[in-house]
Amino acid sequence: MTTPRRLPAVAVAISLLAALAGCAGIPDSGSVQQGDPITSDVVDSDVVYTPNGPSVGSSQEQLLNGFLAAGTGPQNDYAVARQFLSTGFADGWNPRDSVMVRPGTGTTTRVSDTRLDYTFVDSATVDDTGRYTPATSSVPTTLGYRFVQEDGQWRISDAPDGIVLTPATFQSVFRSHAIYFYDPTFTYLVPDERWFLARSSTSTRIASAVLAGPSSWLQGAVVSAFPDGTRLSLTAITVDDGTARVDLTADALGADPTARARMQAQLLASFSSVAAITAVELSVESTALDVPELGQDSPLRDPTVDARPLVVADGVLGFASRSAVSELAGLSPTVTDLGATALELSGDQTRAAVATPEGAVLVRADGSSRLLDARPGLAPPSLDDRGYVWSVPESDPGDLLVIGGDGVVHAVSSSLPDGADVVTLRVSRDGSRVLALLDDDGDARLTVAAVVRDAEGVPTALGPALELATATGVPVDATWADQSSVAVLTRAGDEPQVTVSEVGGPATSRGRPPGDPESIVGGNGVGRLQVRTADGMVLEPRGSSWQDSGIRADLLATQR
Repeated sequence: MTTPRRLPAVAVAISLLAALAGCAGIPDSGSVQQGDPITSDVVDSDVVYTPNGPSVGSSQEQLLNGFLAAGTGPQNDYAVARQFLSTGFADGWNPRDSVMVRPGTGTTTRVSDTRLDYTFVDSATVDDTGRYTPATSSVPTTLGYRFVQEDGQWRISDAPDGIVLTPATFQSVFRSHAIYFYDPTFTYLVPDERWFLARSSTSTRIASAVLAGPSSWLQGAVVSAFPDGTRLSLTAITVDDGTARVDLTADALGADPTARARMQAQLLASFSSVAAITAVELSVESTALDVPELGQDSPLRDPTVDARPLVVADGVLGFASRSAVSELAGLSPTVTDLGATALELSGDQTRAAVATPEGAVLVRADGSSRLLDARPGLAPPSLDDRGYVWSVPESDPGDLLVIGGDGVVHAVSSSLPDGADVVTLRVSRDGSRVLALLDDDGDARLTVAAVVRDAEGVPTALGPALELATATGVPVDATWADQSSVAVLTRAGDEPQVTVSEVGGPATSRGRPPGDPESIVGGNGVGRLQVRTADGMVLEPRGSSWQDSGIRADLLATQR
């Protein structure tokens, strides 16, 4: 049985934590044991699992169950798990190749006297670079294991690389970390979520991931400040008094002073999930680099929006409180005259992309308006940070256009899947990614894709669509909850559901809003989402429930 222990380990916690392991659905055999003393290679995890090695006389089935359970113990390069393997195979097995997350129970099937198959339905896979990919089907996965006898005891002589964990155990043993790259203008830091073991080598894994470059789906939309070929010159990063000292190869000498400052900012942002690191010092082959301050050129990370709901209420567009709406005087009269059905406001509050009965309209703060796309059946338009309005017909995801404020239309090569209707299309605040909520024969499908632009910043294509995990049901609306996650509103029968999907991570339920919710907006994190119901109530999350904010609106708008 795998026994988790709290830090610091105390005997009174053993029974409680053993129950936690049981709830996680890990295969169990053997007795509960006190864990080994804590060593320096385990630091950040609240729970440390100390699995048992093989028992004398174990059957093949018992040995396989124990081996799978031992995947929870990465200490000393999965030393306990290797005890289940034959002498000739133990050193060849690579547990770090991948992680398969198994939410249910698996079944064992005998194939021959010396082979067992283990079959299960996985919910996600994490590769050796920490990239999380949710499963897109419920087709079972089968892993084969071969056995041999050594000194009268069964041992595994062949097994797939990687480990299998339950969701609860996975989130105990691994931690998510956003590593950052830049948009091409170096205005924004764009997150690229990875999952690493909760160990003292985390800072080295993060820095190595930054230097290796972005995930494939983001390539073409983001850049790194580091010169090509730059790597760590030492095997590990040292942290002293909160300062991470990062020694680089000579390739880094090609960076000018501004690039060096951006390199430092990129690493510091990527280390933000490591509590022990508050500063970064750069060196090249042990010689310190002179790094200037970025000052006003510092990039934006996780930009927020006005916390007040942006609404149209009683013929006024503005920011709402319980008692009044603070009108956006330049935009409000035109927006209301157009009969807006959806709206997205620019960050500087000078422009709005508006869905109207006539099509997608750009409204400016001087009261002027311009019909940009009059095609029928459009999804609500989105507005990016460069001023382009994004517009696509609900029934044709491939016919994606961006239109500048000058009215010039640009076709965008779309990677959105065919055969589904577009419910919501939203550009992220950094302008580097697009979320698309799709209706696939009455079921929700959620994707995110990178925005590829030309040298002038005009969007030309979407990168490969990254499928995100989300709740089943009829799709209603979606929004960027923050730069790293998407909130999705769905309905299964009469039951509405809000789900938050991490871009590069799992999805979690955020409860069931009351009434008949029909739109959702975000921007300041999961705890500050807003939902509007069909009768005009604006709801806010309170823990696991949703409560009436006291604000009534005819339309709930998105802020950039």
